[in-house]
Amino acid sequence: MSLHNHRQETQSPGLEQELNAEATFPGQYARTGQFTLGVPRHFRIAPDGTRIAFLRTRSGSDRAGCLWVRDAESGAERVVADPVQLLGGGADRPPPAESAHRERTRESAAGITSFAADSAVRTAVFALSGRIFTADLASGRVREAPAAPGAVGPHLDPGGSRIAYAAGGALRVTSVRGTDEPLAEPEGPDVAWGSAEFVAAEEMGRTRGFWWSPDGQSLLAARVDTRQVAKWYLSDSAAPHRPPTRIAYPAAGTANAEVTLWRITLDGVRRRIHWDEAALPYLSAVHWSPHGPALLQVHSRDQRTLRVLSVAEDGATTVEAEETDPDWVAVVPGAPAWTTDGRLVRVAARRGAYRLLFDDRAVTPDGLQVRALLDVSDDVLFTASDDDPTQIHLHVCGPEGAVRRLTPHPGVHHAARSGSVLVTIARAPHRPGSVAEVRTEGRPTAVLADTAEVPVLLPDPRLLVVGARNLRCALLLPTGHRPESGPLPVLLDPYGGPAAQRVLAARDTYLFSQWFAEQGFAVLVADGRGTPGRGPVWDRSIRFDEARMNVEDQVDALHATAERFPGLLDLERVAIRGWSHGGYLALLAVLRRPDVFHAAVAGAPVTDRRLYNTFYTERYLGHPDDRPDVYAANSPLTEAASLRRPLMLIHGLSDDNVVAAHTLRLSGALLAAGRPHTVLPLSAATHRTPHAMIEGVMRSQSHFLKQALAHRPKESITHVPQ
Repeated sequence: MSLHNHRQETQSPGLEQELNAEATFPGQYARTGQFTLGVPRHFRIAPDGTRIAFLRTRSGSDRAGCLWVRDAESGAERVVADPVQLLGGGADRPPPAESAHRERTRESAAGITSFAADSAVRTAVFALSGRIFTADLASGRVREAPAAPGAVGPHLDPGGSRIAYAAGGALRVTSVRGTDEPLAEPEGPDVAWGSAEFVAAEEMGRTRGFWWSPDGQSLLAARVDTRQVAKWYLSDSAAPHRPPTRIAYPAAGTANAEVTLWRITLDGVRRRIHWDEAALPYLSAVHWSPHGPALLQVHSRDQRTLRVLSVAEDGATTVEAEETDPDWVAVVPGAPAWTTDGRLVRVAARRGAYRLLFDDRAVTPDGLQVRALLDVSDDVLFTASDDDPTQIHLHVCGPEGAVRRLTPHPGVHHAARSGSVLVTIARAPHRPGSVAEVRTEGRPTAVLADTAEVPVLLPDPRLLVVGARNLRCALLLPTGHRPESGPLPVLLDPYGGPAAQRVLAARDTYLFSQWFAEQGFAVLVADGRGTPGRGPVWDRSIRFDEARMNVEDQVDALHATAERFPGLLDLERVAIRGWSHGGYLALLAVLRRPDVFHAAVAGAPVTDRRLYNTFYTERYLGHPDDRPDVYAANSPLTEAASLRRPLMLIHGLSDDNVVAAHTLRLSGALLAAGRPHTVLPLSAATHRTPHAMIEGVMRSQSHFLKQALAHRPKESITHVPQ
């Protein structure tokens, strides 16, 4: 099938409708929280299968997340907790300033953004504007629990009678009818109990800082001491009356938070958990179930050693497993865990794949890359990719190690499970959005209602495998484009680096890219070396040389796609845009390969790798004191004087992940070198663009790129290898 015919079969009906869709899409994209509002999520399933609790907003444009319950017998879905009713219209209030950087949920919705439940899923608990509420999931009765101001992260004990939460640096315990008391209080302003430190929440996927014992009589609690961590001050110049926000930011090569773990009984008796924190300072996971002692997963600072430790009653630890790697040992969500019969389940790199291990025995086959563990009981439910990394499927591994795939259709899948009930969340290449299906004992029994709006602009990506490295790409064209119309200017739209994947077999992944295609571009999204899904060898190929390889892969993807479709791409009008790592990559591309890239938009780019956090940066580049040359070679700041093409920099002035200093320092270096450029500062914006600004930011980028590529470049630049 030709590219033209493929698009003719799937294009929208009618030119007028297409033009209207292009005009209204940015507003809809912002209003709907990028089409996440109205989508059911965050499922908790009762072990007896009688109910499913989940979050969903009332409509596709309502930002107030509500707590819902689906009754298995009747099939009815009902709202249990509505934040607007509970707060009297204050559901959009932000979380307390002291905890905002620790929560790091990056949610599009307001209201109830997460909840926890007891082991029977009879009672749920959630925080709302610094207050704690419990909900009886059977009767629907909601009560406010006594709590200190600024409460975050509440969790019920397994029996559902007590609630632990963090507030003001303390770990506290309360109940609906009882008194609220501190269980552990900080010794000063730079010590906190029961919260995740910055790198744990931002990079390890550990957002919690305490865990209930299976019997509900004690907790494991993290004590986080940031006294040695550098303090940074973020302020919004558009609001000079507001004091700056002080954050403890562990930049590469500097001190991390000191994290220790303690077992605390309900009467306040503390016992420290002992391991070699000096050699293994990172705590990435804690697992505490009735099927074995508590498990800890700890890492060396260089991340080349990982140990799984079991915890004894007296606080001593025993090594259950150890992994070493000359580059790094990966953190896999959901691992480690115990099966119901007491076997250790984890994921490790073995023979070119991330494999599921029962104790030390690898049970998944060659070519299957395990992504995450979702549920561990008698068997293990997990996600994985095979030889097509754009698809993520659900698998189950039985007690004897037999692996079975549960999702037959193409797409990207996730799930929640308890007992015989499974909720699958499927995103597909042929439809927008996702479908949450309930399966009972393997049979589909219901589909949860989804009130998300349907995008007025539907992406039509063509998924490609190109080049010598079989790079995965998606190509998007303006709706109705015909070959006789002539070649199109090209816009590369990558993330393009480790820890995130852009090219997926899910149509809704490409909404933003399709809108740029409707502006008259051929948009190419390419995943280069280091992106997830292709195994440990692929991941580690970027070690110490991330910048060069990331740029090289974008160039190769562009040229290979142009060869695949002769006359479609105008290689003399090529731009690149991206955000975060994508912004970093866009900046590198226009600085290093001006012979290929004629303009760039870099949103929230990392310009000095020494300014980004320890856990992420040191994994790929090592310690800056040991490898200063590597940091210089991977930091665009050192190359400012080489800019020859139009460049737009965009940055949120309150960004606490990639701080605005990255863009401001680069802009200063560009000015010192006499290199004109454009800076778009976003007042009161963090790493995520505020909804009110999304449409303006989208249109500003489009206007800049159209102007930059309006004429073929007059200056011919020859590439000089680095």
